[in-house]
Formats: sequence, C-alpha cells, structure tokens
Amino acid sequence: MKRYLYDPIKKDLLKKMVVLTGPRQVGKTWLAKALMSEFKTPQYLNFDNVADAKIINSQSWPVKSDLLILDEIHKRPEWKKFVKGVFDTRPKNQSILITGSARLDTYRQSGESLAGRYFPIRLNPISVSELKETMAPDEVLSLLNRFGGFPEPFLSGSETEAARWRNQYYTDLIREDILEFGRLQEIRSMKLLLELLRSRVGSPVSYTSIAQDLQLAPNTVRRYIDMLESLCIVFTVRPYHSNIARSILKEPKLYFYDSGFVQGDEGIKLENTCAVCLLKHVQYCQDVNGEDIELNYVKTKDGKEVDFSLSKDGKASYLIEVKLSEDKPSISLTFMAKKIPGAEALQLVQNLRREQQKDSIAVVDAGKWLAQLAA
Repeated sequence: MKRYLYDPIKKDLLKKMVVLTGPRQVGKTWLAKALMSEFKTPQYLNFDNVADAKIINSQSWPVKSDLLILDEIHKRPEWKKFVKGVFDTRPKNQSILITGSARLDTYRQSGESLAGRYFPIRLNPISVSELKETMAPDEVLSLLNRFGGFPEPFLSGSETEAARWRNQYYTDLIREDILEFGRLQEIRSMKLLLELLRSRVGSPVSYTSIAQDLQLAPNTVRRYIDMLESLCIVFTVRPYHSNIARSILKEPKLYFYDSGFVQGDEGIKLENTCAVCLLKHVQYCQDVNGEDIELNYVKTKDGKEVDFSLSKDGKASYLIEVKLSEDKPSISLTFMAKKIPGAEALQLVQNLRREQQKDSIAVVDAGKWLAQLAA
C-alpha cells in the first residue's frame, strides 16, 4: 500500500532534508524504505542497530549515496548538531531523510540548529481518505472504529490479532518510551492515568478531577498528559476562540491516535475516529501545503458544545457535529451555526439513510465526507 505522504516526501527530498515523525508503528520505517526505490544508491541506517550505529558515528556510509536515511537518530547524543554537520557537508545531490519517534518533535522547541535545513512532516494512522480509492468509505470507517488506523491491526482484520498487537504496543510504550521521560516510580501512575483516559475520550479534561481520582497533584496530571501527547499516544483539541490566549486557558478535549484502544460505545469510538481523520487532514495541510489551519471544538459558557471546528487563518470555516445515527441537527450545532456566520455547519452521521439540508445544517454521510479530506 502506497502511503499518502510518499509523493510529498519524494518531492521535498529534492529541496531540503525531511524530518519524518509520528507515533510508534505508524509506518515511518516502512515508508522510508519504500522511498528507496526512487533512488539509485540509497543507504538506510538505523541507530538502534549496533553495526549501523558504528557507521553513523564514524560517518563511513558510501559517499555516493544519493539518499541517506537515518532512523532513530534522536537516540544519539547531540543528534541535532550531528545531523546539521552531515547536512552541511553532504555531497551535491544527496538527499537526507530523518525518521524516528515522536520525540523528534522536541527539535521544534529546543534550539535552532536545523533552522532552514528541513521540512517537518508528520505521519498519521490510516484514514478514510487514504483508502478512498480501494474501499468504500463506510466500510473503512467501520473498520477504523473497530481496529484503529495503525497498519498492523487494521490490515489484520482480526479482533484477536488486533488485541494481541495492542497489548504489546502499550506495554512497550510504558516500559520503554514513558520510562525515558519519567522515573520508575511514576510508571504505575502513568498506567492508571492511561486506563482512566480511555473512558474519558471526547470530554473536556479536568486535571483537578483526574488528580483526585489518582491521588496526584493537578500539575502532575498535566505533566503526564503532556508526556502522553509528546509520545503521540493521545492528542488534545482545544476550544475555538478568536482570542488565542483565552482558548489555551480553557480545558482541552482528549483523543487517542488508536481508536481501537478507546473504551466506550460505538458513538464514542466514531467521534475518536473522526478526530484522528481531522487531525491528519489538518497536519497534512500544515506540513505539505503550508496552510494556517487548526482543529478545535466549540463550547459556550452555558454548556452548548459542537464536537469540532476547522478554522483557516483564525476564522472558523467548518462546524462539525458527529453522530452515530441521529439525523436531526443537534440543538448546539443549530445554535452555533447562527453565532458563527460564514462557517459551514455539518452533522456527520455514520448510519445515515439519506443526506439532507435542514435550515443551515448539512446532514451528511460521515464516511463520504471524511473521504474527501486532504489526507
């Protein structure tokens, strides 16, 4: 299966270095190796491999390599300084692709040593849009709700195999990646938090409430969730507001990259799947097209809430409510459509008999609408 970022990365490699990040096992290494077929003398090196690490440290790969892939390079001390040197002294016409864990994203916050030398691109799980040429949208959406969008469990088509993958996946995340961030005594608390969050998908996160449940300080809970987010286990969606500072202060909603890990009814799993698809669309538009686009949700002081909004250049362009079967426009969506003129109001319904327009609300098939997103 050709991943959706194949062509954009191929194009970008001719201009600058590409730094490819994303969740564990989302297909970064597979995509990198697939791109090797586009080059005459590609070289793949993984810092986790002892032999490869020696080659990397001594910079003894073939000089004439026209594509150099450095996988898991963030595990090397002072990796940014090293990569900067490799890029600045590379032979003419040598392309460089850096791949690895979501922790590579810390390069954005720490220093400017790679400034102007790279394109950051984020790889996300499989979505309805990515498979629109090979499968019916409603079929893909149903599978994503059950298995999530990570390639291995999704392509297995087996509940048993998906469960086995998921057990191992989260065990490894906690044992390896989370342990790198935190202290050993924090692992138990992180496990409890992860389990708690599974049943709170789509609800505004109350750090105080979670802290009470886990007998931790609210700031500790906030730090743990930041860790889970930086590892691409969960992502947060903040409320839309024209005043950015005010939106940051309000409670975010939380979703998992893996819909199959979510605990709840079909409606909750559907909302999580839609959130992942929307996030993927937004990040593609940001990374590949350079658009100023954001994913948010909308909530008023009196509690009226719309699941998602998409905004471009700071202005809401879409208001999106997600329903499993309800084709009557929600009261909150109808109210918000009047309050935010210019935004297209949509109710995405998975089990929909027929699409219709009711006042200013378009009631549409969820799978078909998600299929037309950019990624």
